[in-house]
Amino acid sequence: MDLALGGGQPLLHQKGPETQRFGTVKQLPLGLGHDTRMYACQRLNQVLADTQILHSLYKKHHWLVRGATFHMLHELLDRHAGAQLALVDSLAERIQSLGGVAVGDPRHVAELTSVPRPPDGVEPVPVMLSRLLDAHERILVDARDAAARIGAEGDEGSNDLLISEVVRTGEAQVWFLAEHLVDTPLVRA
Repeated sequence: MDLALGGGQPLLHQKGPETQRFGTVKQLPLGLGHDTRMYACQRLNQVLADTQILHSLYKKHHWLVRGATFHMLHELLDRHAGAQLALVDSLAERIQSLGGVAVGDPRHVAELTSVPRPPDGVEPVPVMLSRLLDAHERILVDARDAAARIGAEGDEGSNDLLISEVVRTGEAQVWFLAEHLVDTPLVRA
């Protein structure tokens, strides 16, 4: 065994200091000032935290949905969860590309989110859908405001992400969910 090379043994249980604290940005040659990037990262992290919670709500409701529309909603909620997960990745990567630190730990996300916590158990399907719609509205209001303010600071990349991806995805998902809450008889007109 060659001890100089470690013999292929993994170096387990390593500890070390943080290399960058949450809420800071490192300098990158992006043509955007420090304050602009700090503000963008703060606003993007809020949208990111809420979007992570929305993704989790979609998965919870996907697993727990019941009733006559089970199959349709089970599939729809899973597709919507997948789209939210893609937004999580886009938002986190944007924060990192600005030199910031994306919120990633679920406990930290829970501290930052503005989305109310649901009960641990199963709710009626209309309540599940209403809860998802409320979360979407919170994100849409915040994303539009963040996009306008960040765009005014010259960060068109973050503005584009918020409008082209977060807002457009959210608006389409709201439409699909809200149509399931129209009081229409299933078997008699």
